[in-house]
Amino acid sequence: MFHKKDCLAMLLAGGQGSRLGVLTRKNAKPAVPFGGKYRIIDFTLSNCVNSGIDTVGVLTQYQPLELNSYIGNGQPWDLDRLDGGVHILPPYQRSAGADWYKGTANAIYQNIDFIDRYHPDDVLILSGDHIYKMDYSKMVEFHHRKGADCTIAVLEVELGEAHRFGIMNTREDDSIYEFEEKPAHPKSTKASMGVYVFRWEVLRRYLIEDEADSASSNDFGKNIIPKMLQDGRAMFAFPFSGYWKDVGTIESLWDANMDLLNPSLKLDLADPNWRIYSRSPLEPPHYIGEQADVHDCIIGGGCEINGAVNFSVLFDDVKVGDGATVEYSILMPGVQIAPGAVVRYAILGEGVQVHAGAHIGSAPTDAAVPAQWGVAVVGDNLSIGDNAVVPAAAMIGADVPERAQAI
Repeated sequence: MFHKKDCLAMLLAGGQGSRLGVLTRKNAKPAVPFGGKYRIIDFTLSNCVNSGIDTVGVLTQYQPLELNSYIGNGQPWDLDRLDGGVHILPPYQRSAGADWYKGTANAIYQNIDFIDRYHPDDVLILSGDHIYKMDYSKMVEFHHRKGADCTIAVLEVELGEAHRFGIMNTREDDSIYEFEEKPAHPKSTKASMGVYVFRWEVLRRYLIEDEADSASSNDFGKNIIPKMLQDGRAMFAFPFSGYWKDVGTIESLWDANMDLLNPSLKLDLADPNWRIYSRSPLEPPHYIGEQADVHDCIIGGGCEINGAVNFSVLFDDVKVGDGATVEYSILMPGVQIAPGAVVRYAILGEGVQVHAGAHIGSAPTDAAVPAQWGVAVVGDNLSIGDNAVVPAAAMIGADVPERAQAI
């Protein structure tokens, strides 16, 4: 027997995240490490429990092993419950046949039976690849006050950036009269955050109709939302004013990590009233050597720093040797930087070993062609040999051999 839930959340976490390159070669994007001790998905799961939503379906598909293992029974987020809790929902075979999740709407359609168990009034649709803190209960209350069939969270963006987003055009009462996907000439600056609240009885009907349409892409943005607007459904935009970032590219992932080092931004991870929970390993305190030079950093447990580390995010168990330099970089768990190595403007995956004298990345000001500069990325568990050079914007997916001569 499943007790009725006023609202449950469905968290879309099955995307490949191909724009993150080697970082998602063996990982779903929501499982990518972030901020020294978190995974990207921690933010959405923490938002749910902090908002009083205790039933969450996590829809997985691409490379789910690490993500499934990380979520486990949901205990770190207080989602290990007999009535509700967190549920991993991969695609599965039905008697009438099944398929991989074909789109965001199809992913929810395939799990109608799971949602029906709880007879919810509303369903909250979320993405697992955004960094933000949001009280969903305020959005649900707004949804009820407006008598909405669908409510979409929106964030004001710069007019020059609006063409990169799905834009909601609204009336004075926040009702939506038009949705434009990445418009060349946007009429407003209200960008969709990919956070939706639907009345379940209404969404259920649209999902079934959409699945029966062979021409549909089975996508919320391309199909479900435009069809609801066309039918004159009550749809409203919920304004959000906090920090929010889609970390779907190397540049945005690097930017979001660097933002944590800026105290003027609104993403306060130390706020005791809105904690971001994670399944963090238990590591001893970090150690900073007498000759080390460290400032403006986040440093995880078990790190040993004997070189210069500035404006960087270091996860657990990172080692930085004597005379090594790390600047404006993200070092994921277990990275080892040998003496004399230099890492600048780079993201190093879990377990990377950088040997003596190696150089990875460079500052934007050092680029011969500034337009071609970018963050250098090294995939998990790779070795960068003695004196090897990894240039800016490189995406390294295999070991780099040593060079005979230091640069």
